[in-house]
This record gives sequence, C-alpha cells and structure tokens, in this order.
Amino acid sequence: MWNSPKVGILGGGQLGRMLVESANRLNIQCNVLDAENSPAKQISAHDGHVTGSFKEHEAVRELAKSCDVVTAEIEHVDTYALEEIASQTRVEPSWQAIRTIQNKFNQKEHLRKYGIPMADHRELVNNTPEDLAAVGEQLGYPLMLKSKTMAYDGRGNFRVNSEADIPEALEALRDRPLYAEKWAHFKMELAVMVVKTKDEVLSYPTVETVQEDSICKLVYAPARNVSDAINRKAQELARQAVAAFDGKGVFGVEMFLLDDESLLLCEIASRIHNSGHYTIEACPLSQFDTHIRAILDLPIPAQSLELRQPSIMLNIIGGAAPDTHLQVAEAALSIPNASIHLYSKGAAKPGRKMGHVTVTAASMHEAETHIQPLIDVVDKIRAQRSDVKTKPQTSGPSKPAPSVAVMMGSDSDLKTLVPGLKLLRDVFGIEPAVDITSAHRTPTFMAEYSASAAARGIKVIIAAAGGAAHLPGMAAAHTALPVIGVPVKGSSLDGVDSLYSIVQMPRGIKLPPSPASSLPLPIPILPSVDRLLTGIHNIGVPVATVGINNSINAALLAARILGAFDPAIQRKVEAYAEKARSENMDLKGTKMQELGWEKYFGQM
Repeated sequence: MWNSPKVGILGGGQLGRMLVESANRLNIQCNVLDAENSPAKQISAHDGHVTGSFKEHEAVRELAKSCDVVTAEIEHVDTYALEEIASQTRVEPSWQAIRTIQNKFNQKEHLRKYGIPMADHRELVNNTPEDLAAVGEQLGYPLMLKSKTMAYDGRGNFRVNSEADIPEALEALRDRPLYAEKWAHFKMELAVMVVKTKDEVLSYPTVETVQEDSICKLVYAPARNVSDAINRKAQELARQAVAAFDGKGVFGVEMFLLDDESLLLCEIASRIHNSGHYTIEACPLSQFDTHIRAILDLPIPAQSLELRQPSIMLNIIGGAAPDTHLQVAEAALSIPNASIHLYSKGAAKPGRKMGHVTVTAASMHEAETHIQPLIDVVDKIRAQRSDVKTKPQTSGPSKPAPSVAVMMGSDSDLKTLVPGLKLLRDVFGIEPAVDITSAHRTPTFMAEYSASAAARGIKVIIAAAGGAAHLPGMAAAHTALPVIGVPVKGSSLDGVDSLYSIVQMPRGIKLPPSPASSLPLPIPILPSVDRLLTGIHNIGVPVATVGINNSINAALLAARILGAFDPAIQRKVEAYAEKARSENMDLKGTKMQELGWEKYFGQM
C-alpha cells in the first residue's frame, strides 16, 4: 500500500472539490491552495490547506513544503512558481506542459510539430486593424479571434464574420495577446479525456458536447450517431496529442468532427475537465480517480475507463435569481437515475457553473427521455436572464439507433417477416434496420454488412432465407453477434429444406488458448470479429433457428436477448407473456369451461 502521500492542489473550485472526494476514499490527504472556504476545502477538514492565490509565488512555495506531489485544477497558475518548486516537489503534469498549454497559440504551435490536425491559425503581432485584416485575407471569413491566455467558457473569443467586425473584435479583446483561427465548419463537437501515466497513455470513450452561450451545456457519452471508426480515431488523436506533453495526469481534449468525417483538434486542457464529469457515474473509475492514481503512480486498469452505461451530463448554470441552481437540483430529484452534484458556491450568478446532473440508462434514447424534463427546466431558467438573447441549444431525444438488424435474401421474403417486424416495433418499441442482402447474389455486401453490424450498434441479427437458405449461416460466419434464422417456405419442399439448411450449422471446434488470429479457421473471419474471438476456446457458427415462416418467434427471441441487458425491454417481454397467459387461461380456458369442449370446437 502507498505510504500516506499528500497531494497539493492549486485551486479549490469544483474540480478541486471532486478531486478531494476521490482522494478521500483512498485516505489520501489533499492540501488545497485557494481562498478560505473554497468548495474543495469545505469537504476536507485538516490544517494542511493554504490560504492564498495559486498565482502567488510564496503561497505556492508554502503549499509545496507539505506535499509529495503538486497538481492543478486550473491552467491559469504561475508556472514560474511551479518551475521553482519542481526541484523539491514533483509537479504533475510538468510545469513545461502547463506553461505551453495555458497559452493556446503556443499550444497549437507545439502540436503542429507532431502533425496534429488543427484549423489554420495566425498570430497577431501588433493587434491593429491592419494586422487583423491581413490575417483575414489569409484565412478567409468567418474567423475566430482568440486570446492566447486567460480564455475559458467563451471568454476571450470573438467571431469575426467580415472585415466590418474588426474594430468591434479588437475592442472586445483589447489589451490581450491575440491570434486568429480559421473557422471550422463542424457538424459536431467531440471530447476525449486522456490519462497519461508513467507507462502509457489511456483514454475514455469519445463523447459529444453541446455548447450554449460558449459554455458546455450537455455531454452525451458515448457520442450520438458516431461510428465506431470515428470513436477510435478520436481517441487515437487525443492520445497522440497528449503524448506530446511531459508529465502525468488527466487531460481534456476537445475536437471538431467535420462534414467529411475528418477531425480537427480544438484545444487541450492540462487538467480534469467539464466534459469528463459523466465518468463519475458512467465508468468504474472517474476522471478524478484516475488523475489521483496517475500522479501517484498507482495502478489504473484500462478496462476501468470503459462505459458501464450510456449517460448524459447536464451542467447547472446560474440564472437570474440566486437560487436557480437549487430549483434545478430539486427538479432533478424526480428524474430516474439522476445523480446531482452541487458545488457549494453560494448564491447563483448568471452564467456561472453551479453544479451538474448526470443521468444513466440502459440506452441513450432512454437517458435522453429521462433528462428531457430537466433540460426544459434549465431552458426556462435561462430564458429569464436579461443577458441572453439566443435560443436554447436543444434538439430533444434523438432517434434510437437500431439494435436489431433484419436481413432477407429477396424482397419476396418480406411478407414472411412483416408479422415479426410489427411485433418488434409496435409491442417492444424496437425499430429494426431492415435490408435486402443475398448470400449468393451480393456476397461481399452481405459479409461487410454482417461484420460491421456490431460497430453500428446492432446487438441481434434476424436473417430470413428460403431454398438453400445460406444467409443466416453466412451472416453468423462474419460476426460474433447472435443470429436468428427464419426458414422461409418455398414452392418445392414447403420450407423443410430451408429449416434443415439453417439448423444444421457446424458445431464448435476445440482451440488451444492462443490468439485466434494465429490459427487456421474453417470459416472466413474478418479482423473485427477476429479480435472478439481472441482467447475463446470453442469457435463455431451457431444460428438460433425458429419454425418455418415463424418471424413472430424470431422477434420474440430477439427481444428476450435484448431484455437480458435492457430492463425496459425485459419488462415488455414479461408483459407480453402475461397477456398471452391471460388470454389463454382467463379468456379461452374460461369460455371452454362454460361451453364445454364440443360447443367450443363448433364455434372455432
């Protein structure tokens, strides 16, 4: 066990407060440098705290004397003070990293050396209208004029739509060091929390962030309607960018997803970040847990950064009245699976972050449905502010991604599938993805469709086929997802041939405990599936098979499979079964008892 380390934190706001909460669970003492009664100090009662400013040399020196490692919950610290104490006390991340990152222009110039994709940018040397006009000619309009330092939550940024906006922009950012950035026409803003340890660089899932009034309003984890390929690409970009800096700890990486599916890095924060608050409830280890562990060289299992459940984080922003944050918190008490975090900042001020709420659920659509009433409350409070003129940034619950794929070899099979499709949609609320793909006529498309199904969010495949009926088996050969085969009655053998073809799949074979990719397999396995099969000792191509033309049972089985992981669907399956029992026993059984079997049969 570690030897009672002491962690010094520069800054005692909400981020420091949540760091202290994580450290407290490990009996790790945090000494906070900030004003008396700051949020972080309120939950940590000991005499090791320092009262003062994290920008004062003497206060930083005093903090370092009592700590094994010093970290920061905010970038706007005096890095020269950190440089001075680094010879006696470890500073994580390094003072060099914080100094580079806190100047956003220097940050971008540093990342440029490592080939990180970013929007084109130019430094303003003189901050004159002529200087900015020349940059405008190079970058084009619109562009974003930014302060190099002391910029956060939209403060220090000004959108310049044309040359006519130049005087107003320079006046708004007067006396600041400036640079200009080419406008990124993005379709979504993404973020990735990265954990840098002494041995490796890890990352949490890619999340979607929604900004309102230049402040993060919502975080969707995982990002909605983002492919698995983009999720991996975003994490790789974030890890590559963070690897360019020295030191350990958690870094927040923000980026833009463009219309062509390419990514541009927006900026990095050398600390825990607002876009990572969801990790407290949604992941086994939160960003605050991993930051403490990283700077103290404690183990961090990579699997503990994965999502337990989809989640949505909503920031509580101060409104016109001093108690507006309490109004939001009170409303959140009635929201299912809602975790409320208030930051103990006193009275609310317009635009100030006062807390956040995180909602988790079995699916993103369910989480969106739960949190929407709370978003409505937040939007109503925002509308009462005199300083806000724009409409709220909300879109309501998105359409849930299909979890069931229904495949058929020919459109002639659709008639057989319609009863099952209607049952999925109308009874269980599952809108399936329905496609025509043949194992014989379009084998390449069929293989790609099946292999990519899991990455698209599909969890169960229903495949209908007649005649030789190869479609279910071939689909199963290209995915690790469960496949349900529906034999379709043909004109020759009444579907018995299709039933035999689907149900008689080869059984599993015994494999030694070594990577599947190194072994010859009797079926074609694509790389994405190959990764899933690594370490599995029995490899087969089973297909669950229902009766001939029985798409109803295929739909029921798919719902049962999904219900094992989604309580809402499981309750619907139970209700469906109860309805069937009631109809059979209470209605038909009672009627037969009343009429007798002979009269009952006569009325059938």
